Amino acid sequence: MIDWKEISKEASFVSHRLIGWIYWDPDAIRAYSDLGIPDGFGYYVTTRAGKLGNAAPKIVSAAYYSIHPEFVNASYQMLNKHSTLNDAMKVRDEAVSDGLKKFVPEICDELASMRELLWESAESLPISGRVLFASQLDHRRLDNPLIDAWLAVNCIREWRGDTHWAMLTAEDITGVQAGILDGARRSYDADWLPRSRGADDEAIRTAYTGLEKRGLAKNQVVTDAGIAYRQSLEDKLNEITSLAWKNIGEEATQNFVRLVNSVGEVLLERIDVTGGTKWMPAARRLTVPEE
Repeated sequence: MIDWKEISKEASFVSHRLIGWIYWDPDAIRAYSDLGIPDGFGYYVTTRAGKLGNAAPKIVSAAYYSIHPEFVNASYQMLNKHSTLNDAMKVRDEAVSDGLKKFVPEICDELASMRELLWESAESLPISGRVLFASQLDHRRLDNPLIDAWLAVNCIREWRGDTHWAMLTAEDITGVQAGILDGARRSYDADWLPRSRGADDEAIRTAYTGLEKRGLAKNQVVTDAGIAYRQSLEDKLNEITSLAWKNIGEEATQNFVRLVNSVGEVLLERIDVTGGTKWMPAARRLTVPEE
């Protein structure tokens, strides 16, 4: 039997690596800064959300779930003061193409050749409740097959992300609590993960109070039960989002995994050299603590 949950887990993992590096890429941030935006402020927020930014910062905050709304709002204020969303998206797209050709040229042709299959899967996925995913579907680059393939994977990744947040909403887990639980699962220290999303001391205390009432934390430390609970949500997410990879098929999905895995560490290094070794946690293997 095909273990689609495991295939989904691995395909999603490599997708995070293929997509995530661009939001820490120095060349991309430099090009964003050249639009007139000091130090490239807000590059991650505005370029990742794409056309959803045409709605309102509050709507983008709702889609991002765990990123502080004030940071999201400030990001759009800065962009709108100096440039346009279309220019920001163009900067991101061109940086994707240039970066892939520069750092992982060996995968570019094969990845580009997969664009139609990847888009067929993306466009077949249900959009209900998946706002960030839905906002990406009309963003194609038919003039550049490599970017176009990357954009299809980006859609699939955002579909998983929207599904993840829907699950947490149903579980009554706040954005700050989500960061605390996942940070503990990854053995991140000092609540680094929620703080990286803008949570302050008060927000973290409030989040822990809620978790402690549910037996998921004690004395502002996530318990074993809390970590097991968070892992159970991840397992469920892998099962639900296997739909995207079933649509592609086992052989093609395994080829995609193989392709991206062959350069995964190179792409991850693009994040490490810019932001350090904790950013983009979904693109990092879980480490098992030594006994």
